[in-house]
Amino acid sequence: MLCSGGVDTMSSLQHLLDQNQLWAKEMVERDPECFDRLAHQQSPHYLWIGCADSRVPANQITGLSPGDVFVHRNVANLVIHTDLNMLSVLQYAVEVLEIRNIIVCGHYGCGGVRAALEAKPLGLIENWLRHIQDLARHHKHELGALPNDDARAARLCELNVIDQVLNVAETTVLEAAWARNQPVSVHGWIYDLSDGRIRDLDVQLSSAADLARLRALE
Repeated sequence: MLCSGGVDTMSSLQHLLDQNQLWAKEMVERDPECFDRLAHQQSPHYLWIGCADSRVPANQITGLSPGDVFVHRNVANLVIHTDLNMLSVLQYAVEVLEIRNIIVCGHYGCGGVRAALEAKPLGLIENWLRHIQDLARHHKHELGALPNDDARAARLCELNVIDQVLNVAETTVLEAAWARNQPVSVHGWIYDLSDGRIRDLDVQLSSAADLARLRALE
């Protein structure tokens, strides 16, 4: 198949198709029933809200198999209450899949966070990153006390995760789930590109009371 420029798109991506064939073969060799199970039921244990950065693939860095994690990703792992895409994923995960653990995972070296700090003209995405700029202004004294831009960016990555955990907890989806005593918790993690390790930011909300206590500390 040729695209308009005369490039054979099938051959240019053939290596990906070949790798898929090899992967599928290896999966079946390890577990002959794996694809049959996946084809008939989706029952993940976790919802992952992460960054769209290609270096942070949820399944690989957690050692999870296909079917174990339901994933939503966007630039800088933001949870915005007007984002119907994210809200639809969240509602499906909580109300249909009955997932008990929601993980918001950011990462150090996030380009979106760095861009928000630098405030350079970037076009359309500036509207999206405004949320992080608002967060940076809210924490300007803490960030300003840090020694350099790298330290400020790293801390803002952490603060962004914590803020998104709060945002998840304040959605109508979580409010309704906790009101009916459905067990579901929200966790804040951050991934370090330099060593491949995930760090728990020690923020976990499992009820409306947890949310109220954390908000009272701000």
